[in-house]
Amino acid sequence: MHNIFRIGDFVFQITCTEDLPIPENILKFVSPEETPTFTYNIQLSEQLPPLDGDVQVLVQREDFIVLEQDGLQTRYIGIKGEGFYGCCRDTGSDGAEIILLWDILPELRSDPVFASLFALERHLLKEDGLVLHCAYLRHQGEAILFSAPSETGKSTQAGLWERYRGAKTINGDRALLEQRDGRWIARGWPVCGSSGICENTDTPIRAIVMLSQAKENQIRRLSPAAAFFELFPQLTINRWDREALNRGMAIAESLVSNVPVWHLGCTISENAVQCLEKALEEALEEVLE
Repeated sequence: MHNIFRIGDFVFQITCTEDLPIPENILKFVSPEETPTFTYNIQLSEQLPPLDGDVQVLVQREDFIVLEQDGLQTRYIGIKGEGFYGCCRDTGSDGAEIILLWDILPELRSDPVFASLFALERHLLKEDGLVLHCAYLRHQGEAILFSAPSETGKSTQAGLWERYRGAKTINGDRALLEQRDGRWIARGWPVCGSSGICENTDTPIRAIVMLSQAKENQIRRLSPAAAFFELFPQLTINRWDREALNRGMAIAESLVSNVPVWHLGCTISENAVQCLEKALEEALEEVLE
């Protein structure tokens, strides 16, 4: 198997002597004409390589271990309660080797199980890209990103905009944020959570909307400092990696300084749509005056 993919500005290839069951959403990012800058060589095995004791442990959890030796990382990826199913070892600045258990093959059709092997957020951060936990909505050629902790109502608000304003959800759970020609854009991401909605589409960002549930609809524009405080916890960044954390914070500061960020306390109603819509229209009128 030999496939080339482009996710944001990260172009990589996956090679394997066996055919892998690649998830449908991942295949939406196949880009065979591109020249890859990174290669993952996948090998199937009955067991994962043992932990080497002469390494620095960066993080160790039940389902995730990261080790570092001579500047190269090794990651063990697992599922809580089920053990580890893969090991990704850097072989240099342009490649990594993935050891994958045979038993996990049927589970690879799951987006998170497959994508977790590649540490995509780590590579996209090097390209100044941020992965935001959000519902990515496209409306009149621009993106509105609803972000908040899980179970707050991101998909619900996106659904209200689809119902009452004819908008379209591009991804129900994540978006990749990057700058292009001086403007921040939302880009497709190959993992979409339980929403099942995933498209490979780029859209200039009109606003990021941080949500909370409320009895009445209220909206306010956040200062860059307040926006950073609310938005940063929703970014996928390896916080145990000091270099990645510092880089992510710097990029996030640029993001909230250049993209309008709002806080919407909302109900599940068309009034919530109207509240946000009015605020966005008034903000645009102020810019045009």
